[in-house]
Amino acid sequence: MPPFVSSFLAGVLAGYGIAIPVGAIAVLIIEIALRRGLAAGLAAGAGAASADGLYALVAALAGTVVAKLIEPFAFEVRVVSALVLVAIAGRGLVLVRRTYRGERSLRELPPAPRRTFLTILGLTIVNPMTVIYFSALILGLPAIGSGLAEKLAFVAGAFLASLSWQSLLALGGSLLHHRLPVRLQLGASLLGNLIILAFGLNIARGLLGG
Repeated sequence: MPPFVSSFLAGVLAGYGIAIPVGAIAVLIIEIALRRGLAAGLAAGAGAASADGLYALVAALAGTVVAKLIEPFAFEVRVVSALVLVAIAGRGLVLVRRTYRGERSLRELPPAPRRTFLTILGLTIVNPMTVIYFSALILGLPAIGSGLAEKLAFVAGAFLASLSWQSLLALGGSLLHHRLPVRLQLGASLLGNLIILAFGLNIARGLLGG
């Protein structure tokens, strides 16, 4: 198998490896698509995939140097991630409460796709699992290939794999956007935000050594 192809396939495996496990980002993408529709969900998915592609690019080009730079800031990254997840969940729970009380519609007018994209991009970048995963991935890069073409093929594979999975999550959420009764959408949104809150609190608990 040509090195270019094997590197691309290695990237695909790496991309699915970080994208498929259900985490806060995946739940958030589904919740956004459920509440705001397909366009918002796809923008959120593209933001997550872009962050994964960015980490793959840094890992491929910078090697173990980046892993050493990231390690001293692991605690700070986790703090930021926990705070952001709790804030997002809090905002979502407030929306659910206001909707239940009839103060506004759950099917809110979505912000511009660019804003959604940038929000999820930033959140994925500070997601501890993303940092840990690609930091560990850096150590295994010698098997990918040393040429620039092979490294770029790896990055492309990781990005496209992540994008395909995130888009699938967005599609699944959006299919329920107009099909579920409002009360069921409300319940699904409540559950999604509680899961996101649990992820944030679990990170905080780990920081406190609990």
